[in-house]
Amino acid sequence: MVRLSGPKAEAIARRRFRPRRERPRLQSHRLYLGHFLDAEGRVVDEVLLTLMRAPHSYTREDVVEIHCHSGPQVLREILAGVLKEGARLARPGEFTLRAFLSGRLSLSQAEAVLEVIEAQSGAALRVAQEHLAGGLGRRLAAFRESLLAVLARVEAALDFPEEAEELDPDALAGELAPVAADLARLAATYREGRLLKEGVRVVLAGRPNVGKSSLLNRLLEEERAIVTDIPGTTRDLIEEAVSWQGVLLRLTDTAGLRSGGDVVEELGMARTRERLAIADLILYLVDHSQPLAAEDRQHLVELAGRRGFVVVNKADLPRGLDEEELAQVAPFPVLKLSALTGAGVEALKDRMVAAVLEGGVPCAGEIITQARHKEHLEAAAAHLEAAVAHLRGSPLWELVAEDLRSAREELGRLTGETAGDDLLEEIFSRFCIGK
Repeated sequence: MVRLSGPKAEAIARRRFRPRRERPRLQSHRLYLGHFLDAEGRVVDEVLLTLMRAPHSYTREDVVEIHCHSGPQVLREILAGVLKEGARLARPGEFTLRAFLSGRLSLSQAEAVLEVIEAQSGAALRVAQEHLAGGLGRRLAAFRESLLAVLARVEAALDFPEEAEELDPDALAGELAPVAADLARLAATYREGRLLKEGVRVVLAGRPNVGKSSLLNRLLEEERAIVTDIPGTTRDLIEEAVSWQGVLLRLTDTAGLRSGGDVVEELGMARTRERLAIADLILYLVDHSQPLAAEDRQHLVELAGRRGFVVVNKADLPRGLDEEELAQVAPFPVLKLSALTGAGVEALKDRMVAAVLEGGVPCAGEIITQARHKEHLEAAAAHLEAAVAHLRGSPLWELVAEDLRSAREELGRLTGETAGDDLLEEIFSRFCIGK
């Protein structure tokens, strides 16, 4: 599809489009069958054309869409044709930018367009769709309106002390403190939001030959990694992704951790440690049929304070592991399974999702997925907390008013009401052409 937006969109398209039945005027939101012609009047392709007249379009401008047969050469010739008639190439995200500038979308909704495009799991898509529908924007607007009402009372008391109502500092602090707490809680959802948007980085680690590659294959339900009885088969990182309960799990199978080894193994283990450092969730595997090694104890001590599971693999084999000893040194919950038979693997998937998304997948309307949203929400909450502090003891009303204005300014940068050109350029530069 080739899309045109702007006051000359219809005129440009009509100079190259010949409908099957000649019509003096195209009706809005109707599909017309016809041919797209080149400059010499030769047929480039049979197409469907639709015109959406302003303001009933994505950008609230006149929009024309030319639907053609798929193929790079056909698209190149149609695009070249409309450019020759006076159109220009859209910049990244320009159609969505125009929708924002025309007031059709808030800035948070415009960003949600990119979230929808980039969503890689069901949960991420649901959150993006809720943002696109305006759920987050409405909540932010409600915060701004409540702060405006308080700010108006404070400024009235400052400007017209004899006529305005006398303000109760304690009552005002009681109004602002819950708003600051709500903003801080919303900012805190960014951790879950990032995991839903980008996926959960799950690293499988452990000594050689404990079944890391077998577990990866079982989780993926395909033979992705080579599995042999030879220790150290995996020498580099193997990365794949799987969706479970709508959550994207980015799995990394790593080289076995052990002392010694050749140069290649050492490089592989160095990469393993790098991935462990940034993992959202660690699966440390031990062998059910073998005693706990000193290296296992050392590695588990090093992983203390992280989020993960100790996975006792090869549960189908006779037990050689001292489970009480393992329980004493394990920094994570211990799960038992068999990657060979699949027993316990479904339970592991459920526990992985529950571990990284405490309380389950959050409500789409109560979560943020953008780092800049987190920053502005935290800044707004900090200003409100400062305002509450200024209300204690002898109230500093001028500082209270300034903090209220700053908090509203931070929220306005989220909705776009106070966003500058630099911010808009940075946001929309991440879009692809044609969105």
